[in-house]
Amino acid sequence: MGLDRGNRQSGIGNRPPAAAPVTDIPLSLYVHFPWCVRKCPYCDFNSHAVRGEIPEQEYIQALIRDLDFELRFPVPGSRFPPVQSIFLGGGTPSLFSAHAIGALLEAVAARLALAADAEVTLEANPGTADAGHFAGYRAAGVNRLSIGVQSLDDAQLRRLGRIHDSGQAVAAYRAARAAGFANVNLDLMFALPQQTPAQAAADLRQAIALAPEHVSYYQLTLEPNTEFARQPPPLPDDEIAWAMQESGQALLAQAGYAQYEVSAYARPGLQSRHNRNYWTFGDYLGIGAGAHGKRSGGASIVRRARHKHPRTYLAQAGSAAALQEETTVAPAELPFEYAMNALRLNEGFDPADFAARTGLAPGALEPALARARRRGLLEEAGGRVRASALGRAHLNALLREFL
Repeated sequence: MGLDRGNRQSGIGNRPPAAAPVTDIPLSLYVHFPWCVRKCPYCDFNSHAVRGEIPEQEYIQALIRDLDFELRFPVPGSRFPPVQSIFLGGGTPSLFSAHAIGALLEAVAARLALAADAEVTLEANPGTADAGHFAGYRAAGVNRLSIGVQSLDDAQLRRLGRIHDSGQAVAAYRAARAAGFANVNLDLMFALPQQTPAQAAADLRQAIALAPEHVSYYQLTLEPNTEFARQPPPLPDDEIAWAMQESGQALLAQAGYAQYEVSAYARPGLQSRHNRNYWTFGDYLGIGAGAHGKRSGGASIVRRARHKHPRTYLAQAGSAAALQEETTVAPAELPFEYAMNALRLNEGFDPADFAARTGLAPGALEPALARARRRGLLEEAGGRVRASALGRAHLNALLREFL
């Protein structure tokens, strides 16, 4: 799913100079599928419970029209280098047939150059896919699966409103392997309702035992406008949640998974290329209901967002009317925009990369960097700037220094 969420604010001390042209920005494609079987009580993504039949073919054609619109009316000065990754997110993309996914990927390949080793990820819900589906997705061109397990504890799955049980989750993973997928991510959450540290560790050990290439291990949070926000369940307190996170990091490290981002762990060479492109401030086209995109063109960076409701999107896809928002990011906002992504990575960033991706001089970051250094939230090594241990523990406080 797109990571361009949250409030963006401007005003970082002295206003940076106007941005210079930015070049050589890698490109990804995000495709949003807005339907799911049932809305989970913790979910704040643009997802809509299925009412009757999904208009599968109609939606695929709308996505193709939407992509054609992006190609006809690009951000002025932007380029279309080979696409390095495609992410099919939702909602639940695995509600769509392999035939529909194949038709979409064929249309994309006919319109955009794809890198020879392009990563093509599809999000799958264990309750909506089987061996036949996975084999079809593999034949259609998907080469990476992200399976939304969330927990392998049946009681927790019921509390989370999931439509699958632990047996189905394991079966889905094994079906993915049988279908030939050699690159699989498992999504797993901790700090679940009434969960103890021992239960969280047991959950994670079961996921590790399956030996996926990548694990997304993240804390359940109460997001606005969700059922859990309206009726909060009893969650572990912050101290217990932090203990769960530290224990999980240790378990994953012992199993050979290197943490490279706040909630992302991978075996060597198998980090998510698509998500890394977000975190390194790359560009991405976003098509589909509620999809977000970011493009660098000339001396400006533009963000576009589609209308969220599937009915509205279907009626307007392929025209400017489908855009709910189009915003040019002001130079004063770029330090925060960049830091909000790059400081999630354990490796941090090179100030020269900040300049290349934003068009601003590296010195535009200095007021914020100085404040964060004084508070012990940053460290520098090998020419790179990264969050210190204290900064990783208090990432929101670190990012506020860039506002």
